[in-house]
Amino acid sequence: MKNDQSSTKMNKKNQESAPGDGLRSLRSTILFRTVNYELYIKPNKMIMIFGTIAMFGCIGYITYMRCNSDNNQYYSAVATDGTVDLKKKTSKWTV
Repeated sequence: MKNDQSSTKMNKKNQESAPGDGLRSLRSTILFRTVNYELYIKPNKMIMIFGTIAMFGCIGYITYMRCNSDNNQYYSAVATDGTVDLKKKTSKWTV
């Protein structure tokens, strides 16, 4: 029984990689596998869908905030007495 287990391990080490085996069949260091773990795990579709929705949600929110802030004609200014006042934006180029 011990010989069967050791021969199975030997067969895995001695197998030649065939096309389509991917990176799992290549010899690599533990450091490389740790740093690039996404190359050695199976893809999880639920996590990919959640990540895609979250990414597009963040991009949409940033776009929405930029569109609304560009239309804002007022800015907040702190007065000398410590109060915050809203002042209309003016251009230095217009007289």
